[in-house]
Amino acid sequence: MGIFKRLRDLTMASINDLLDKSEDPVKMLNQFLRDMEEDILEAEAAVAKQIAIEKKFKQQTEEAQDLVSRREEQALKALEQGNEDLARRALQDKKEHQVRLDEFKNQHAVAKTNADRLRGQLDDMKDEFNKMKSKKDLLVARAEAAKAQKHINQAMSGFGTDNAAKGFDRMSEKVLQLEAEAEASNDIRSSSRSLDDELSQLDKTGGVEDEMAALRAKLAEKNKI
Repeated sequence: MGIFKRLRDLTMASINDLLDKSEDPVKMLNQFLRDMEEDILEAEAAVAKQIAIEKKFKQQTEEAQDLVSRREEQALKALEQGNEDLARRALQDKKEHQVRLDEFKNQHAVAKTNADRLRGQLDDMKDEFNKMKSKKDLLVARAEAAKAQKHINQAMSGFGTDNAAKGFDRMSEKVLQLEAEAEASNDIRSSSRSLDDELSQLDKTGGVEDEMAALRAKLAEKNKI
């Protein structure tokens, strides 16, 4: 019976082997569980059919047993009334139904054995499925942690590389150049202002000297008096 094949195949060893070959363990694990759910549904349908067969044979067995018992009672009653021929015919019919009863008992026993076996296998499948679900949650968490670590490692691998260091050196030189250009431009501006200041200062100095000369003249006249 093929409906239990995956239950045998999905051992932890086979799962780990498939995980090693897969690019996305999470998707593979979810697919495993979906496959197992489908198998469980098929198994449940098979078990339901077998249970129905068992119940049918049980009912036929009970009906045959009732008929055998009734024919024996009827044969006894006919004999009590002195009707031996009717009693013989009732016993003959009882014998035929006894044969059928024995067949139904055997069939019912086989059907019950099959139903019990399938029930047990179905329970095993459900237990295995629950274990796999718990295992999946753990594996998914580990897979996500591994993915995160991989991304971080890839991002960190770019830190401190020669390209980054060279890039920083170039930018440092660029900043130094900009600073030098700014300082040079400030020197040019300062020198230009100094010339203007000196020229304007000449005019200012000349005015003061004129006033000083006037004051000296006044002082000289005062001293003459």
